[in-house]
Amino acid sequence: MEAHPHALVMPTVLFTDRTKWRKDVVRKLETRLNDRLFLHFEYLFFKLFDFNARDYYDINNPVVKILLPKMNYKKDERIEVIRQAYSGLFQLASSGLFDKYVDFIDVYAEVSEQEQENLYHEIIQHKETVMLAQYIRDKGMQQGMQQGMQQGMQQGMQQGMQQGMQQGTMKLLSRQIARRFQISPDSVHPMFAGLTTDQLEELGEQFVDAESLDEIRGWAEEKRLSRIQ
Repeated sequence: MEAHPHALVMPTVLFTDRTKWRKDVVRKLETRLNDRLFLHFEYLFFKLFDFNARDYYDINNPVVKILLPKMNYKKDERIEVIRQAYSGLFQLASSGLFDKYVDFIDVYAEVSEQEQENLYHEIIQHKETVMLAQYIRDKGMQQGMQQGMQQGMQQGMQQGMQQGMQQGTMKLLSRQIARRFQISPDSVHPMFAGLTTDQLEELGEQFVDAESLDEIRGWAEEKRLSRIQ
């Protein structure tokens, strides 16, 4: 009203759930204190299911498109009504608003997974919705790429953590063995190539009983072979 002071603004309430419809509802709200009126609010109200959806296919209003599934239609018209809602909203709204409000259509229509597949086939078969079909394909590819990137990052982080733990365990074990047998850690390190962190930890528990470096080398080889098998 501030942006368009000369426009007529009419409060409206839309009742969308026919299962909870009551014969009559309050259409006016007032707040009074003694004899003074502080608030007076009246609104128009409509039962959407009293309107036939097919009569509003050509109405260029995004709100109408979103509400099409809540209007009245025959059972065999359901897919077409939802398709009209999708395509109408896509034509009238920006991509950002379409992404934001298309979920309202799914919720109002209670679209199942099977119906989503049927809807997509209906969309790609109509010339007037070819752009919407392309947008859906691109959106699916974009989401797939994002999911792939996220999975790749997660896998990379996990691999990095595992490698870090493995290197740390190997380095600590090499120092302990080198100190016990009075040799350089660099000469011990190659014995552990290919062993997992768990195997290195097991070897760390065993090496305290080893009588020679060759005995530890033999244990490491056994663990490496058991992993290959």
